[in-house]
Amino acid sequence: MRSVTLYSKADCHLCADARQALLRVQADIPFTLHERDIAVDDALHRAYFDRIPVVTIDGEELFDYFVDEYALRERLGAIL
Repeated sequence: MRSVTLYSKADCHLCADARQALLRVQADIPFTLHERDIAVDDALHRAYFDRIPVVTIDGEELFDYFVDEYALRERLGAIL
């Protein structure tokens, strides 16, 4: 099963939007969703602070700021 990670922080409206987009896609295409709060890890905070949310698939960065649901479905190999 593919692994999707959302790097985000609390009180981030773009992060909340990205999470909702991921959940919509996950309802149709199974993948494991991991959420990482950059506020609790100094290295993640330095890496992602100015461009969250960041979404990776199997460790490869795919999106920052916004999630393109069509592109996500394509990358997961399930264009309907």
